[in-house]
Amino acid sequence: MADNGTLNYCWSQAMIAGFVAAGVSEAIISPGSRSTPLALAMLRQERLRCHVAVDERSAAFFALGIAKASRRPVMLLATSGTAPANWLPAVIEASQSGVPLILVSADRPPEHHGCGANQTINQINLFASHVRASHFLGTPEHGFEADYLHRLAAHAYEQAIWPHPGPVHINQPFREPLLPLTATPPALIPEAIHLAHGSQLPAMDTVRDFSRRISGRPGIIVCGEMPATGAYRDSIAALAAHLNCPILAEPLSGLRFGKHDRSRLSVRYDTWLADPSFTEKCPPEWVLRFGSFPVTRRLQNHLASIQATHGLAEAWPTWADPSHRLTHLFRCHPSELCSALLAENITPAPDDWLPMFAEQESLASAQADVTHIGTLLELLPDETPLFVGNSLAIRQVDRHSGCASKAIHFYGNRGASGIDGNISTAMGIAAVHGRVVALIGDLTCQHDLGGLALAKGRDAVIVVVNNAGGGIFDHLPQRDLPEFEQGWRTPQQINFEHAALAFGIGYGCAKSDVEFRNQLRAALLAGGPHLIELTLP
Repeated sequence: MADNGTLNYCWSQAMIAGFVAAGVSEAIISPGSRSTPLALAMLRQERLRCHVAVDERSAAFFALGIAKASRRPVMLLATSGTAPANWLPAVIEASQSGVPLILVSADRPPEHHGCGANQTINQINLFASHVRASHFLGTPEHGFEADYLHRLAAHAYEQAIWPHPGPVHINQPFREPLLPLTATPPALIPEAIHLAHGSQLPAMDTVRDFSRRISGRPGIIVCGEMPATGAYRDSIAALAAHLNCPILAEPLSGLRFGKHDRSRLSVRYDTWLADPSFTEKCPPEWVLRFGSFPVTRRLQNHLASIQATHGLAEAWPTWADPSHRLTHLFRCHPSELCSALLAENITPAPDDWLPMFAEQESLASAQADVTHIGTLLELLPDETPLFVGNSLAIRQVDRHSGCASKAIHFYGNRGASGIDGNISTAMGIAAVHGRVVALIGDLTCQHDLGGLALAKGRDAVIVVVNNAGGGIFDHLPQRDLPEFEQGWRTPQQINFEHAALAFGIGYGCAKSDVEFRNQLRAALLAGGPHLIELTLP
């Protein structure tokens, strides 16, 4: 019993060394007692950058933001009981959006379960189908082999990144005492296991069949959210040029902003899709999709109405076809499919096809209103990451962002599209990029006020659009209900200035575009954390 604390610590040292060797460089720790051996091993590991976040829900979304921006697994640590249960919303988002996380929960030993022991719950299969894998370990044993823990870490790391990135859960029980009683040398980092994952090339018979069906016919390319790597932009632009077709690109596709060829982009589709005289005159005979299913209802409905050839490039083992129109599924990355199609002898669409979309884009751009979205994007410095909240914010950006040569890195939590944890996710993105601007609604901000604690010391501007509650419901059928104001619109009375001051964040309020422009410019120039409340009529 006297040296059990040292055993716990040495065991934890070996596990953390294995994760560092595998490639983990970031860890988020929520303080607790039962997790002490692992927390100590993390904090004393020089090759691991540790962040401490008291609120486990915020911690999990913070880890999600770091992993989303870095595309590498991030480790989370929490103590036993309800602490890891607070990870669930972020775990679901990570699973749905393909973001790698390593979830390490401390636990009580077996003899504490089922007998009313404090802070003890059943943590086995806590996250059910929302994790790629689960590892339920026993308590540390004397004479253990460090190689076992090194390989366990390497295996969990691979499960988090391949074939479908996502969260992996490790549950580790400890017996007391939890602190080491004797000095131990630093853990040796083992040699990394080199992972070699083969590239997924599209099946050529399927490519040829798809090519035959679309050759010489009018069609569209639709791009939803894709990982923020940008490697696919030139490939998709080249394919659109070859096929003489428009690219209907959402902001989270990464195609609207940057120095790549944007001449065939269609970004005002939410306007012209509302005109049946155009959509009925120009029905596509094929659709090729890259990335997630579209955000906006009009584009979703338009795709569902096209009963023709539908292709989708999706390297992950997911099935993104809610409209049930898919005819060709290519298990490969966008660039690989583009290369394969460019190598085929495909006749472009008729000469007048693309110009018709260009004309609609021009008309819609000329009629577009100047909004806070345009002001925000105009003032953002080049290479700025922009996190866009769910509900109304993402739809407004989709409708009003336009496109430009400035490089803006768009992020959002569109896996499960929740309004929880958005501030915390944005702060995780800031931890990677060094800065972030977030555009969220008032209810989204209220859902994650605890995330403001993570803004301390960061170059972060949080723009909160205060439209007095759930503005998204103004556009949905619920608006006609007599209980609408009480049950859906739910205007709140929160004072965002007090909230900002409570967390030591600069505050500004804007009630016009001129005031917003001035507030945003000042916040970007000053650096540090700021919350700008934009009040709309």
